[in-house]
Amino acid sequence: MNASKKDEAAADSPSLARKQERAILTRMQLTNAARQIFASHGFEPSSVEEIAAVAGKTRGAFYANFKDKEDVFFAIFEEDLSRDREQVSLHLSEASSSEELIGRLASHLREVIKDRPRMLLALEFKLYAIRHPRRQKRLATLHASMCAQCMEADLDRLLPEFATAGPDRKRTQSAQIGAILDGLALNCMFDGGSLSEEHILRLIQANLRVVLGME
Repeated sequence: MNASKKDEAAADSPSLARKQERAILTRMQLTNAARQIFASHGFEPSSVEEIAAVAGKTRGAFYANFKDKEDVFFAIFEEDLSRDREQVSLHLSEASSSEELIGRLASHLREVIKDRPRMLLALEFKLYAIRHPRRQKRLATLHASMCAQCMEADLDRLLPEFATAGPDRKRTQSAQIGAILDGLALNCMFDGGSLSEEHILRLIQANLRVVLGME
């Protein structure tokens, strides 16, 4: 490469970096706007135009980043699971016994239940899938796959009962854990004083033992 081309490449590098930063920021703003709107208005009534407007972006900017509302939902879901994976990995790696592992996992799931916007979003999306049977199987399969990936590596290492289970069994176990979260979150949002944090923790621990074959 001659000197002039090297100079051009050096000049283009900061410009490219700024462009990438703007693209990342735009995607984050759209995702945050969708998270807010889905939780407050519901998944189905929300529109792409509304998400773009709240983010301060154009409709074209939305479609440059996402195919549709389902796509942005899964981007939100993936963000949450990525954060979960980091936290769960850290907490579970410090567990010295299966019982301690159950306690740490239950504590993490209790915090997830307390995240009202997140749980509203999860429930809204499942209701959307149920109302659209043609899409339900695909959405449920993708959802289950992402959930399984969140904790599989750590649970395989620390729980022989989970490690020896086949893919279908692991999907069932993930669905059972999701059912625990959905049911507790729904009741806590409906009647906030009905269950204390200690009650929630004990219920999660008891159900995890059953789901993971420890009882």
